[in-house]
Formats: sequence, structure tokens, C-alpha cells
Amino acid sequence: MDGSPEEITTLVGREVYSNNGVFVGEVDDVRLNLDETAVTGLALGGINDELFGSRIEPGRGVIVPYRWVRAVGDVILVNDVVERMKGSEEEEEEAVV
Repeated sequence: MDGSPEEITTLVGREVYSNNGVFVGEVDDVRLNLDETAVTGLALGGINDELFGSRIEPGRGVIVPYRWVRAVGDVILVNDVVERMKGSEEEEEEAVV
């Protein structure tokens, strides 16, 4: 990027991946803080059912805090926190068994 500002709408439609290369979802919308004129989150649709299956109702999306975003380019990279959420859920299920 050349450092010139881009419109927020350019984020919509981009695919989101964890920094480990796992598909998370696709940006449907952007959450803004109008007081600070800052992006605070990305609303994702078409989310990876393997990551969110039991936590999110079918057809629903998630909002990823923008502080999790590591890089924005042709795709958006986010921290692996999303994958850790899945891991903690699996550990809970193993503890119940």
C-alpha cells in the first residue's frame, strides 16, 4: 500500500483468515465508533462452521474486534484467538466426558 487512505467500504467482501491460515469468514459490514472516527470491529458472515458451529446459530455471523486484525491486504489476517476459542471449547467437551 502506498499509505493513501482507503474507503472503509473496501473491507466489505474480503475474506478473513487467522494468521495460521484458517478461514474465519467474509466481511459483511464494519463496526464504527463515530466519536473516535475509528473502526472497532468487523462483522463477518459466511463463517467457518468448524470454528463457530456450536456457539453461533446457523445463518448468523460474528463481530471480530478490530484489535485482532494483524494485516489488511487482498485478505484480512486476524490473530489466532478465534482458533483458541475452538480449542477451549474442545477442552470443555473432553472434561465433560
